[in-house]
Amino acid sequence: MYPAHVSDETSVVPTRLLREHPMLPVVVLCFGGLTASLTQTLLIPIQTELPQLLHTSGANAAWVITITLLAGGVAMPTAGRLADLYGKQRVIAASTVLLLVASVICALSGSLAPMLVGRAMQGLAMGFIPVGISLMREITPPHLTGTAIAAMSATLGVGGAIGLPLSAFVAQSWSWHALFWVSAALAGAVLAATWFLVPHVQDAAPGRFDVGGAIGLAIGLVTFLVGVTKASTWGWTDARTLGAMAVGLVVLLVWGLYQVRTTEPLVDLRTTARLPVLMTNVAAIAIGFGMMAQAIVGPQLLQIPQVTGYGLGQSILEAGLWMAPSGLMMLLFAPVSARLMQRLGAKRTLMIGATVLGGGYLVGFFLMSAPWQVMLACIVASAGVGIGYAAMPTLILDAVPVNEAASAVGVNALMRSVGTTLAAAVMATVLTTSTTTVGGFPFPSENAFEWCFALGAAAAFLGVAIAAFVPGRSADALTPEAAPLAAASVPGPARR
Repeated sequence: MYPAHVSDETSVVPTRLLREHPMLPVVVLCFGGLTASLTQTLLIPIQTELPQLLHTSGANAAWVITITLLAGGVAMPTAGRLADLYGKQRVIAASTVLLLVASVICALSGSLAPMLVGRAMQGLAMGFIPVGISLMREITPPHLTGTAIAAMSATLGVGGAIGLPLSAFVAQSWSWHALFWVSAALAGAVLAATWFLVPHVQDAAPGRFDVGGAIGLAIGLVTFLVGVTKASTWGWTDARTLGAMAVGLVVLLVWGLYQVRTTEPLVDLRTTARLPVLMTNVAAIAIGFGMMAQAIVGPQLLQIPQVTGYGLGQSILEAGLWMAPSGLMMLLFAPVSARLMQRLGAKRTLMIGATVLGGGYLVGFFLMSAPWQVMLACIVASAGVGIGYAAMPTLILDAVPVNEAASAVGVNALMRSVGTTLAAAVMATVLTTSTTTVGGFPFPSENAFEWCFALGAAAAFLGVAIAAFVPGRSADALTPEAAPLAAASVPGPARR
């Protein structure tokens, strides 16, 4: 049976198909989330070759990676608000079209400018994920909703992990342009599946899109994150770093004042300030930091030459294959997280996830002398990510009005993105500050990797402490605002 508010008149999905295969739309949306998120790591295996491939400097080539992260951060809350106003399925389809066009632009690019345009558009397509998460409760029967949200949430990490070995294999087997042709083909498949297999839900709400708020958020967020991402290159105390971060924070402060005073804001900060939402979003920064740290540290440790005495000497493809199980682990733990939320509630599940994540970093701190040990540490950490990432949107959705669900989940995804961006900057600083020279080439020292594992553990356990301040609730309790959403998910005959 499918939710009552999914109407045959607005959906091209056969009613019988939904009744017999209620998880089919979930599989489609998860596949779309994987496709969108793998673009974040698509070019990492060939990052050192980008200056030569794009006929530009190393500093300029670095923007090919950075601009996708920046655009993704802006897209998540913006796409969420658009979904609340115009319908989630429409925004999901638009995000997929954006990813398809962006991938073709990148595939045809041979210089920096068009590549930056395409990569920025790929980042904007990341809005697919938070909107997909918020749609899950509207298209799934209640007994499948927890698992569906958990699986969709995990795609943020799974796609990035799978992207490493996939892109390494494609780049080594064919031209680097093939990376983007593969991305375009996947986006095309997602677009068709989304249109024909995901129900068209009548969930648009009257309102006005806050253009000024979107512009203000983009300026403030991008300026601040530019300072963060460039800190390892410019230096954390450099005037450019401090200036960019300060200007970004000031713009965001002004933006916040504007959001509070406008009648239809991009982000309802009063809702965001509710303790369950606020503390979940703060915890998201810490857990996002912990998630990205292992994605950065693991591959580097695996690829450092064995002559250093601690490096593991793996090729790019081998390193990606050692890291791949960690990504799959996030997906495998999605149903585990759903069961934990049913029995213990989302708050305790979030705390358990962050604890397991920290435990993974402790494993890495003490065991990093063989590839299988690094894989084990990343698997444990990723299991924690899978559990924690699933709990966060559930906490958010249970605490916000239905007509703000997508926007609120988008803000939570943004907070995770801020955490991952901070992790990338901090890990890069640690790994480049403490080095050892072998054969005339500098490599991160063994002590630097130990520090990275320790910082990842500290961030995860900080997430546990922050999550403890989320107001407690039973596993089945719902706020008054969330109650209509649950009622709408009761299976029954379609309304006509």
